[in-house]
This record gives sequence, C-alpha cells and structure tokens, in this order.
Amino acid sequence: MFTGIRSAKSARRPLTETQRRNRVWGLILISPWLLGVLIFKLAPIIASLVLAFTNFYLLEPKLWQFIGLANFIELFHDPDAWQVLLQTISLALIIIPVQTCASVLLATILSDKRLKMKNAMRSLFFLPSIIPSAAAMFMFQGFVNPANGWLNRLILGPIGLAGLNHLTSRNPGQTFFILTSLWAIGPGFLIMMSSLQGIPPEIHEAAQIDGANLLQHFFRITIPLISPAIFFSLILNLTAVFGGSILLDRGNTFNVATSSYDSYIHHVLFDYMKLGYASSLAWLFFVLVMGLVLVLFVTARRWVYFPDAER
Repeated sequence: MFTGIRSAKSARRPLTETQRRNRVWGLILISPWLLGVLIFKLAPIIASLVLAFTNFYLLEPKLWQFIGLANFIELFHDPDAWQVLLQTISLALIIIPVQTCASVLLATILSDKRLKMKNAMRSLFFLPSIIPSAAAMFMFQGFVNPANGWLNRLILGPIGLAGLNHLTSRNPGQTFFILTSLWAIGPGFLIMMSSLQGIPPEIHEAAQIDGANLLQHFFRITIPLISPAIFFSLILNLTAVFGGSILLDRGNTFNVATSSYDSYIHHVLFDYMKLGYASSLAWLFFVLVMGLVLVLFVTARRWVYFPDAER
C-alpha cells in the first residue's frame, strides 16, 4: 500500500526545466504530423459526418439544408447501393482468403532452407507491390484489352479460344478480378515470412523427432504459431479490399454489374454531385467495415495463439 502511495506522489512531482523543454521540442517536431492529421484526416471525417445529414449539392452549395436521416432512408431504398455492396462483400469473401492463403504458402516456400537464391526470389515476388496502382491499372488494361490486348492476341487467339472482354463479360471478368488481387500480396507475404522466421527452431526439431509428417507439421505447428500474423494480415486485407476491391475498375465508367461500393460513392459524388448522399454512403461503409473488424478482434481469442497470454 505504501509503495502505491509513494508512486502516486512521485507521479505528481512538477516537471523539471529539462523535461518541460523536451516536451516542447517534442511537440514542435511532431507538429507537422499533428497538423496533417487534423487538417487532412480528422477535419474531413467530421465534415463528412455533418454533410451526411444534409442535402448538400456541389453545383448549388448555398442551398444546402439539414434533412436529418433522409439520406440514410434513401440509402436503404437504393437498389444500386445494395447491389454493389453485396457484390463487394462477395468478392471480399473470395479475395481475402485467396490473398491470405497465397501469402502463407509463398512465405513458407521462400523460407525453406533448401531454396537457392532466396533473397532474389523474395525481391521479385515483392516488387509488384511497390508499383503505383495507376501504372498497374494501365498495364492490366493493356493485358486484357478486348481489341488488341496481349492476352487475346498472343495467348487466347493462337490456340483458338474466344477472347476475354472483362468490361462486358461478367463471369470471366470476376475471375480475372480475383486473380489480379494476388498482384498486391507483397506486404502480407513479408508479414508471414517474418512470423515464420520467428518460430524457434527447436519446435521444428521436436516435431521431426516425434514423427510429424509435412502436413501435420504445417497445419498443427506452423499455422497455429503464425496465427497472430494471419490475424494481422486479415485486418490489412479487409481494409484494403473494402477500400477498392476491383483494381481493373479504376478509370472505367461506373457499372452496377462490375463496379465496387467505393466506385458507387465516387459515381454519386462526381456524376450526380450529391455530396450529402455520398457522405451517408461512405459512413454506412465505415460502420460495416468497423463492425467486421470488431468481430475479428472479439473472435481472435478463440483461434489466434498469443504466447504472452499464457504468462
């Protein structure tokens, strides 16, 4: 008890001149970051929340009015909004597991001691992730262009197969969207690889001595031990996919059959100029994503292995 009283008294001691000076300099040094967060992050978020309850029209900004929940009521009666939302969720349910499994398998293969030129291979697999999204979009558009794309002209045409037109053909386009999601698994691959390298080698040796085969070693030892990295990767992939799940949708005219939810927000904002309604769409999406993230955090204790929790 006396120790707690002493610590409380010591915590109330006035700061020395050196401590005050260090605090001031610390605030000065981080002030550009603080200003950036306040001006470019927090202020737009608060503004969008306020605008969600108005009928703000970009072409007539002076005529805005507070309309309460009218935008959210209109949202629940908007068939296009629900169609692109369900489409984005269905794609996320496929893309996120594909990205996570590919990251785990790729990290496992490139962490094998028997693999030669591991550093070069790791760099080559990570390289596509640092290519700007605009450049990647133009590259993929050139690859699948229905008129003179490399896929139709050099691969599908010579072997007598019908050309792929991802802009008008729904099923092939959806499949190609899912496959192109593997383009950006570089960060997830690095997370998995660092987690794999953190597993103590004596655990692998004990498993070999006990006679565990390759599949048992992978699913009963490796996967549980890297489950925190898998959990972290799921959170990153969830926010990334819901923030723009279809790479090839960028730059195209909005299409309910192929576009994602964030493209619908862009369509409402810049085609219809309805800033208030677009803000309500964005906040619905924010609440949905945060709800999914909270579900992952609540259920994490059942399937994620946290070694610090056992101490």
